[in-house]
Amino acid sequence: MTLLGSTISSCPCKGSQKYTGIVEDCCCDYETVDSLNKEVLHPILQKLVTTPFFRYFKVKLWCDCPFWPDDGMCRLRDCSVCECPEGEFPEPFKKPVSGLSADDMMCQEGKPQAAVDRTIDTKVFRGWRVVDNPWTNDDETDNEEMTYVNLQLNPERYTGYSGPSARRIWEAIYAENCPKYPSGETCPEKKVLYKLISGLHSSISVHIASDYLVEEASNLWGHNLELLNDRVLRHPERVRNLYFTFLFVLRAVTKAKDYLEQAEYSTGSSVEDLRAQSLVKELLYNPKLQAACPLPFDEAKLWKGQSGPELMHQIQKQFRNISAIMDCVGCEKCRLWGKLQVLGLGTALKILFSVDGQTHPDHQLQLQRNEVIALVNLLNRLSESVKFVKEMGPSVDRSLKMKMPSLSIAWVKGFLRF
Repeated sequence: MTLLGSTISSCPCKGSQKYTGIVEDCCCDYETVDSLNKEVLHPILQKLVTTPFFRYFKVKLWCDCPFWPDDGMCRLRDCSVCECPEGEFPEPFKKPVSGLSADDMMCQEGKPQAAVDRTIDTKVFRGWRVVDNPWTNDDETDNEEMTYVNLQLNPERYTGYSGPSARRIWEAIYAENCPKYPSGETCPEKKVLYKLISGLHSSISVHIASDYLVEEASNLWGHNLELLNDRVLRHPERVRNLYFTFLFVLRAVTKAKDYLEQAEYSTGSSVEDLRAQSLVKELLYNPKLQAACPLPFDEAKLWKGQSGPELMHQIQKQFRNISAIMDCVGCEKCRLWGKLQVLGLGTALKILFSVDGQTHPDHQLQLQRNEVIALVNLLNRLSESVKFVKEMGPSVDRSLKMKMPSLSIAWVKGFLRF
C-alpha cells in the first residue's frame, strides 16, 4: 500500500457514525466543511492542480535511509514513477532559484517565537527563493540529484507496497516521533502534531481505497469499500483527524493569501499562467468560504507561556524526523507522494507559525516554489479524501446493516470507475 503497510491499532467503532458539530480544535462544523468542499474547494482545486505550475514537482527519489539499512526499492510495476523528460517541464523551472545573502538568512531553528500572530505582511512576495524551512528535513532545493515529476501521470493510488518495510515506516512515525497523546493531555501542540499525522495517514488510506487494483489480470481499477471501512470509516478518531488536517492546511493557505496572490506562477505559457493565478485568487477570496468559515483553525492559541520556544523546537525536531523517514520508503511512487505531502504539511506549519512580518521585519514569510506546489497538492488530496468519505460512507453503512458479504470484489465492481 502507498506508505501504508500496516494500520495503527485502534478500537473499531461498529455501525454508522454521523459527524456533526464543530470539528475538534477548529472553528468550523462538519456540515459546513462538507458543503464548502463540495461546492467550492474541491472543484477549484481539481482544476488548479492540473495547471502546468502545480503539475510538476521536483523531488529526490533516490535517497539513503538515515535510520536503518536500505531494503531496496520496490520492484512492483505500480510502484514506479515516470520522470519527466528534459523538454517537458516548464522552462522557467530550469532557472536557478535566487538565494538569500548571509545577512538576510535568519536561523529560525532554536529561536522560535512564543507569540503567534495571524497576520502576514501584505508585501511579501520577492520572487521564488531558496529559504530554510525549520519544519522539514529535505529542503528540496535545486541540485543534480533531483528530478521533475508530472503528478498527473503518477497518481497516488494502490501500489501493492506492503510487508515489514512498509509497516516500519508508520511504526517509526508514530512510536518515535508522534506518540498518541494520552487521555487528558494538557499540551495542545503535541496533540496537534499527532492529529495532523493521523489525518494524513487517513487521507492516504482513503486514496488507496478509492483507486484500487481490483483485478490484476485485467488491470481493472475501482473502489475498495471494504478497505475504506476497515482502515478509516469504522475508526471515528481517524475521520475526525482527517477533517482537522484539512482545515489546518486550508487555514495555512488562506493565511498566506497575500503572498500567494502576488506569487509568480510562470511556466512560459501566458494563458496557463493567467489561468493558475485566476484559480488561486478564486480559491483565496471565495465569498462562500469567507462567509461560512473565515478562520478554519486558530493558530494563535498555541505556543503560549515561557515554554513555548522550547516546545516549538522539540516539535520541529520531531517533524523533521518524520520528513527524513520519507527517504526510507521502499516504494518509489509512495516515496514521491509521501515526500510531497509531508513537505506540504511542513509548509503549512511554517506559514501558520511564522512571526508577524509587520512586528518583526526580519522575519518575513518566504516560500520556495516547491513548497507552494506541495501545499496546494496536499490541500487537494485532503479535499478528495473528505469528499470520498462523505459520499461513500452511506454505501458502507447500508452494506453493514444488511449484513451482506457484499464488500467482496464482486460487489466492489459495482463502484468501478474505469
